[in-house]
Formats: sequence, C-alpha cells, structure tokens
Amino acid sequence: MAKVIMYTTGFCPYCKMAESLLRAKGVDHIEKIRIDLEPAQRIEMMNKTGRRTVPQIYIGERHVGGYDDLAQLDHKGELSQLLVN
Repeated sequence: MAKVIMYTTGFCPYCKMAESLLRAKGVDHIEKIRIDLEPAQRIEMMNKTGRRTVPQIYIGERHVGGYDDLAQLDHKGELSQLLVN
C-alpha cells in the first residue's frame, strides 16, 4: 500500500470525508499533518501544493489534491490502483 500523507485540521469536514474514503479503500495508516496545531506546516503545505485549503493529500510522491480530487479519482476508478503502487 502506498504511503498516504494528509495535511489536515481538527475541524475540517472534508478531511474527515477524505479519511473515510481512504479507509474504505483499505488504507490503514494516514500520516496526518495538523496545520492548525503547527502553523509552520501550513506555510510548508502552501509552498508545496500552491493551495491554501485542507485537506491536501499525497499518495506516494503524487499530490492528489483535496477531497474533491480524491473522490474524482475514485469515481474514475483510478484511486485503488494509485494506492497499490
């Protein structure tokens, strides 16, 4: 299973939906980077992704994007394959 990293906050409903989708796909470990608890991580996230919103999800080395991007990958049938690489 590919490594999954998610920039998140403790109060983000889209982060919770992304986590639920990933768990449904068999992901048992998600490395969460809490930008609400570590403000320097927000700056790092924005520099790496060019985005300000959470979640920002990485699967392996690939920046997937946010929840909508993740759900679109699943809808197209590409998420499962990405997770096993």
